[in-house]
Amino acid sequence: MTAGNNGASTPEDDDPFGYLYADGQANGAQPPSGGYGYPNAVNRVHTVGQRQYGQQPPAAPHGQVPQQQGAYGRPNAHYAAPETHPGGAPTGRQPGQGGGRGPNTKGLLIGAVAVVAAVVIGISVAMLNGDSDDKGENKAGGPTPTATQSSEPSPSTSADAESPQELPTIDAKALRLEGNAATASDVKGAKAAGGVYVTNFNNVGASVTWTVNGIPEGGKYSLYVGYGVPGKDGTATLTVNGTASDRPVNLKNWAGAPEGDYEKGWTETYNFIQLNKGTNIIKVSCEEGNQCDANLDRLWLVKGWVGS
Repeated sequence: MTAGNNGASTPEDDDPFGYLYADGQANGAQPPSGGYGYPNAVNRVHTVGQRQYGQQPPAAPHGQVPQQQGAYGRPNAHYAAPETHPGGAPTGRQPGQGGGRGPNTKGLLIGAVAVVAAVVIGISVAMLNGDSDDKGENKAGGPTPTATQSSEPSPSTSADAESPQELPTIDAKALRLEGNAATASDVKGAKAAGGVYVTNFNNVGASVTWTVNGIPEGGKYSLYVGYGVPGKDGTATLTVNGTASDRPVNLKNWAGAPEGDYEKGWTETYNFIQLNKGTNIIKVSCEEGNQCDANLDRLWLVKGWVGS
């Protein structure tokens, strides 16, 4: 080694990257021929299409470590995912394969339908109970009358009286007449069959008698009397099974007819009575102290005391 010459081996020669610098190039530094510019790097050149991926590399000689084909962090060309090998782990559940059961949508649907049905039934029951309470409300009021009390008629009372009650009724021509009472049909408006009514009733001793058969049970009944007055009030006496009532039959001018007009004076009234099961005798008569100027056209019964 001479002065100014450090020998063949210089730091530039030792530095694998000396060829990148001007002084290294001046001293003859050359790029390494190992491949990729790195020391000890292995440069294996393959023709395009020659490399076969997915094949196992050739076995290394005994006692040598097989050389890895990829740098750290880069995929290995010989690596294959486990699922690509026979018996490898499955990547996920395939359609049609068995496994855990999914959500029970059918059960959820049935439960929802049951809840809706319960709500609908509850609303329906509530509505039905409300209607029953309204219909069952007792609209009638007032004190309980005595056994033969005579009361003023009203439109609702008349409707109840004319409704079918499966109880006996009788027209004027079927009544037993006494004391000069007679039948006629001259005055229009009588509701009995054929427009027949009992006249000449305004005489003491005149009476109509009704023998009632077929009373289903003993107890309270309401006796209705259809009549017409000539624009003025009247009264009559009621006798049931031989006992006279302490209350008269009230023959009041409920229709508001002008005086002397029988045709516009047709109306009705009722008395509360007690009847026995089977046969009973009811009598309406003109007695001393009565004002009997009235025509009678029919009698009928209603179960119970009206309004009580």
